[in-house]
Amino acid sequence: MLTTELVRFKELGKQITVLTAWDAISSSIVEASGADVVLVGDSLGMVVLGHNTTLPVTLDQILHHTQAVCRGFSKPLSKQPLVVCDLPFLSYQCGEDKAVEAAGSLLKNSSASAVKLEGAEPETLLVIKRLIRMGIPVMGHLGLTPQSVHQIGYRTQAKDKESQDKILKDSEMLQKSGCFAIVLEHIPEEIASRIQKDLTIPVIGIGAGEKCDGQVRVTADLLGLSNKQPPFAKPLIPGRELCINALKEWIKSTQLMESHHENI
Repeated sequence: MLTTELVRFKELGKQITVLTAWDAISSSIVEASGADVVLVGDSLGMVVLGHNTTLPVTLDQILHHTQAVCRGFSKPLSKQPLVVCDLPFLSYQCGEDKAVEAAGSLLKNSSASAVKLEGAEPETLLVIKRLIRMGIPVMGHLGLTPQSVHQIGYRTQAKDKESQDKILKDSEMLQKSGCFAIVLEHIPEEIASRIQKDLTIPVIGIGAGEKCDGQVRVTADLLGLSNKQPPFAKPLIPGRELCINALKEWIKSTQLMESHHENI
C-alpha cells in the first residue's frame, strides 16, 4: 500500500486501522487481521525489550525488528499493509543529515515505506521537509510524545487553551511540511475532532476519541498481553491470562505423564 492510499481513505470516509508489530509472528497476525498499516513503533522498547520508556531504543534495534516484521508477511508486496517505522530518540534530533541517514537506512534495508517522528518544533519541521525532499514519506506525531517523557510525562496533553492553540498550529505546520498523516495521542476528543476537520491529511488517534480518520493501537495491549494497560486501550481478550493458564495446563500434563512413566 502507498501512503497516498491513506489520503484517499480519508476522502472516502473509510476508517484507517493501524496496529503495531515487533516480529514475524506478530506481523503475520496483524496482516491476517486486515490492518491497513503496521507500525514498528519504539514502543517495542517497553513491550518487547523491557525498558521503562522508549528512550533506550536504538536505530539498529528498530531496523532489526522491522526486518523481522517484514519477513512475517505472506501476501504479495502490493497487498501487504503499509509499514511505518518510528525514528528512535536522537536519530533525528541531531540534525537533518543524521536524520536522512537514519531514515534512509530503514527504508533501504527493509520493506518499510515511511517513518514516523514526534513533534513540530522548528528544527523538527526542517528535518521533515528534508526527509520528504529526499523521497522519504513522513508521518507526524503530536500530543503525548513518548520521547519527551521526562518533560511532559505520560498524561493527557492539550488540556488548556494555550497548549490547544499550539497543537492546532503544529498540526497545520506538519501538513504544510508534507506529512502524509498525523498521529494524535492522548488529547481531548474535541481538539482531535477540530484537527481532523481542518486537515486534508489523515488524523490517526490513540486516546484521542473516535472522531479521527483512524485509530492506532499497540497490538499487545489489545490482546491483553501487557503488564500495564493504558487507559485508552482496553484489552479485547485476557490474552496474558489465557496464555499462562494454557502453559500451566501443559506443564501439569507433562509432569503427570512423567510421574506415570516413573510408576511403571
